[in-house]
Amino acid sequence: MSRFFATGSDSESEESSSADEITPKAPGTTFKQSLLLSDDEEDTKRVVRSAKDKRFEELTNLIKTIRNAMKIRDMAKCLEEFEQLCRAFLKSKNIVDKEGVPPFYIRLLADLEDYLNQLWEDKEGKKKMNKNNAKALSTLRQKIRKYNRDYETEIAAYKENPQESADEEEEKEPGDSGSSSDSDGEAGDEGVSAKSFLKKKPEASSEASKFLKSAKGSGDGSSSSDDDDDDEDWGSDTVDSGSESSDEEGGKSASLAVVFLKKIQETEKGEKKLGKKKKPKKKERLEEEAEEEGGEEVEGGWEKVKGGAPLVKEKPKMFAKGTEINIPVVVKKLNEILQARGKKGTDRAAQIELLHALAAIATENTLGQGILVKIKFNIVASLYDYNPNLAAFMKPDMWKKCLDCIDELLDILFEHNNIFIGENIAEDSENLANSDQPLRVRGCILTLVERMDEEFTKIMQNTDPHSQEYVDNLKDEGRVCGIIDRLLTYMENKGSTEEICRIYLRRIMHTYYKFDYKAHRRSLGLQGESKSEQDQEESEGEDSAVIMDRLCKFIYAKDRTDRIRTCAILCHIYHHALHSRWYQARDLMLMSHLQDNIQHADPPVQILYNRTMVQLGICAFRQGMIKDAHNALLDIQSSGRAKELLGQGLLMRNMQERNAEQEKIEKRRQVPFHMHINLELLECVYLVSAMLLEIPYMAAHEFDARRRMISKQFHHQLRVGERQPLLGPPESMREHVVAASKAMKMGDWRTCHSFIINEKMNSKVWDLFPETQRVREMLVRKIQEESLRTYLFTYSSVYDSISMETLSEMFELEIPTVHSIISKMIINEELMASLDQPTQTVVMHRTEPTSLQNMALQLAEKLGSLVENNERVFDLKQGVYGGYFNRDQKGGYQQKQSYQRDQKGGYQQKQGGYQRGGYRNQNQSNY
Repeated sequence: MSRFFATGSDSESEESSSADEITPKAPGTTFKQSLLLSDDEEDTKRVVRSAKDKRFEELTNLIKTIRNAMKIRDMAKCLEEFEQLCRAFLKSKNIVDKEGVPPFYIRLLADLEDYLNQLWEDKEGKKKMNKNNAKALSTLRQKIRKYNRDYETEIAAYKENPQESADEEEEKEPGDSGSSSDSDGEAGDEGVSAKSFLKKKPEASSEASKFLKSAKGSGDGSSSSDDDDDDEDWGSDTVDSGSESSDEEGGKSASLAVVFLKKIQETEKGEKKLGKKKKPKKKERLEEEAEEEGGEEVEGGWEKVKGGAPLVKEKPKMFAKGTEINIPVVVKKLNEILQARGKKGTDRAAQIELLHALAAIATENTLGQGILVKIKFNIVASLYDYNPNLAAFMKPDMWKKCLDCIDELLDILFEHNNIFIGENIAEDSENLANSDQPLRVRGCILTLVERMDEEFTKIMQNTDPHSQEYVDNLKDEGRVCGIIDRLLTYMENKGSTEEICRIYLRRIMHTYYKFDYKAHRRSLGLQGESKSEQDQEESEGEDSAVIMDRLCKFIYAKDRTDRIRTCAILCHIYHHALHSRWYQARDLMLMSHLQDNIQHADPPVQILYNRTMVQLGICAFRQGMIKDAHNALLDIQSSGRAKELLGQGLLMRNMQERNAEQEKIEKRRQVPFHMHINLELLECVYLVSAMLLEIPYMAAHEFDARRRMISKQFHHQLRVGERQPLLGPPESMREHVVAASKAMKMGDWRTCHSFIINEKMNSKVWDLFPETQRVREMLVRKIQEESLRTYLFTYSSVYDSISMETLSEMFELEIPTVHSIISKMIINEELMASLDQPTQTVVMHRTEPTSLQNMALQLAEKLGSLVENNERVFDLKQGVYGGYFNRDQKGGYQQKQSYQRDQKGGYQQKQGGYQRGGYRNQNQSNY
């Protein structure tokens, strides 16, 4: 048993060596109590700890595990432990509410977020990760960003003064001994040092050196007592130093130093190095921590371990001391900085800072505006190159820098008219010096602004549209439009026709989808009533219709590329339709003939065409052109892919048809959320238009076997409504339209009106239109008229005659309107009746077949088609084997002349043969 206990842990040997504090015990009792009790409280049998200490100790243990996983880049372990930490912190909510959020917890959240962001930006490191770690990194990064929103204030306070937070942590963290002052002192010298990952390392090393000196000075087994915190850190997994109870072998006690020290520094007296033994695992981890934190050696013989984090390199000096700053020197330095652009391992952020510093030097030394413009061009280009991936969007700080830099560039160009810029200027022919000749700089400001506009679109595409962040980003559109307007003014003076067309199109693309409320109020006469200064300033502004007309007409006349002209025409039509200028929009669409070859255009132009057609259909609906509205919306709605065709999202059911690369490309084509067309409004307009066309047609051709469908989607919704076993009150928009259709089919226009126009439908659809009341009135009028037509189609066989005054009262229409509707029906032969003018009645001619006659006609038609099919099959069979009958050119069947027989018993040729199309009534006047 003594042998077994002699090979115990180092912590036991240290405890037994401190004779002045702890009385020696038998080996068995020491081992037993070390299992039951904590290291610093072996002399007590039971320890009662507060709930705060228990909870905080659980948190600190999880934090240590997370930090160890961070050192070895084990993201899967980090994610697992972070989830446990969140659950443990939730259990400690009552204690946290009383005591406040512990500083060590805030410290971990801040460090972990910074660490994950650093890993995320390290593209090479991410490529080396395995699949599990890469997936865990992405998940953990999203979780920590979302989790840290609740602690933004505390994290910001910690980042402002990290040293104070670290000191508070050591004071408040449970289990710390009174040695925190020493560590605070050392931390004060080093700043934020290895202490963020390892707190008690300097103490451990200094205590180990004390132990070594005492081991050399005395031959007995006693040594200086170690700190309880050290014992807590080293744990019980270190290598045993030898025999615990052998006091007579004093030389063996010196070998305990080997456990703690890998290499002892040589003293001035030339002491010999002690023999090396296997290094404890805990010590290896501590050395790696020290290397990762800063790589500095500390007292006690710590060594640098390879494989740590790279050291931060000092920034190279821009110019040597005493160098004369002139334009050639600055250009040479600029070219040196740009040579690293695009190379592997180049720090893009540092490159941007160097360019900013070079611009500041050029300004300080008054080298002129030419070299400053050249540097500004390269700064903006470097900002665009910061994200090598095309799908990635700019970070907010980079985006602000980009806008500021372009504004400064435009300021310089407006202030100095003698600066000429262009892509065709070669670098050899640049003139950057202040001379009598105009300054010439290579570059294209239009390309920079177009790329800025594309980056803004990408930012809006990658922002959650339902968050406040989207609203904040959308506020930048005013600044983007301001930059485009300034460049437009500059290009009108110095740009070519092609460049003017390009910048005009950019301005059009930011205008065409916006409803001009000022012009709308002005057209209604409301603007003149307000007398405030702001309203007067708004009234003086140019209408968007005038701006669109001027820009688009210039492109129509001057543009030489089909794409810019096509986009301008579509935007012009969209803007007309948005502002209810139906006839201008329709005529422009018909004159352009875009519908003939739009399928050959690129996908963004096709998306713009689809958006324009949808807006044209909605405009026709608002104007009461129901048939035109239905025709314009038919192609988009009948496909079932309106969301995808309008560039407002991808359908999940089609995800398997495209690979990852195609999906990325299609996501880049999506329209930002603030430009979306309401899909529920679009579907409602289409279904209501189909209802107003389809229900009267169905009533007129109720017994027609060859009746065609005007709208398949509308019939599908009707069938879905009919299949429901229990019909309750309608809830969704589609159910409202189906219920209204059933009421209209019975001629009940009031019920139909109540289903189409009510509070729920108003809030979902009708209130979204600019002129809400006018649209509702138009809908009520159309419902009354189509219900009247449906009523006459359905119940005309019941009446001998009916008074127009009665119909006027039933459908609340004026008598001239009723007269007009009935007259059109009679002229189009939809209603077999005549008008008696003196009595204002409609006299039915009773020419419509009854239900039995209709069914007999349907049976006759079906039998006729069956006979025709049989004859066709028979003809095919006989044709293969030289058949008896042969079809003539008119479709009838005639007997072949070669098989005629005599009159005595043979077959005779029939005069009429079989007429194609079944049996027909010889009297054409009858039905």
